[in-house]
Amino acid sequence: MCATCGCDGADVRVSGPGHGHGHPDPVVSGDSRHGDYRHSQRVELEVDLLAGNDALAERTRRRLDAAGIRAVNLMSSPGSGKTTLLERTVRDLRGEVPCAVLEGDQETLLDADRITATGVRAVQINTGAGCHLDADMVARGLDALAPPPGSLVFVENVGNLVCPALFALGEHARVVVMSVTEGADKPLKYPHMFRTADLVLLNKIDLLPHVDFDVRRCVGYARRARPGVAVLEVSATRGDGLAEWYAWVRGLVTGPAAGTSAGPPRPRPVPG
Repeated sequence: MCATCGCDGADVRVSGPGHGHGHPDPVVSGDSRHGDYRHSQRVELEVDLLAGNDALAERTRRRLDAAGIRAVNLMSSPGSGKTTLLERTVRDLRGEVPCAVLEGDQETLLDADRITATGVRAVQINTGAGCHLDADMVARGLDALAPPPGSLVFVENVGNLVCPALFALGEHARVVVMSVTEGADKPLKYPHMFRTADLVLLNKIDLLPHVDFDVRRCVGYARRARPGVAVLEVSATRGDGLAEWYAWVRGLVTGPAAGTSAGPPRPRPVPG
């Protein structure tokens, strides 16, 4: 079980050979007689876990760099439309950029099937009760995916605005997808997620006439969490803003390793 977020990683499955992600057992806090000790021990486990994850993520990143491969970590809450956006993106870009996808979900092969239907190779990582991908899962997923040199790998993380923000995967950029069917205050409620973003995509803008959503306020909140972060308004179904999104993706492939002047994702804070 994960000491940081409490998820159970015993049932992690890659669509190929796979094993559990090896999180240590958690230390249960809450007993007032030993509260300080147990809290301290829990934080030490969290630091050890994240440090080990970050070391593996860095090895993965060096592996990708050596092959000229760029990786994008797509994160969002469930229902933001990121799989639909990803389907359209790989379909539109595959003629100019070799694409491959790692799909993260607790169960089913549904999203990987949607991607492979576009003609793009995909590997599904099922996390069981786990609420996020980590560097070990992604490293094993890449073994199964075997992306060719010079390709672009999209990692669609488990739908969750909390835990994925803490775990580096070896990616070169982080993209947070929001939709106008969610609350405009999401960046305030989940600041760690937006604080590590290199780009925010505000999806489903075709629905703006039908929902009560303040775009300006949402963008302001996102930039309060991550000053200066780029925000693109898109519709994965209608096509609004996709030219700008594709231009950003092309810049990641042809530009600096991190894809943005901001550099690689910032370190994740350890929960207290």
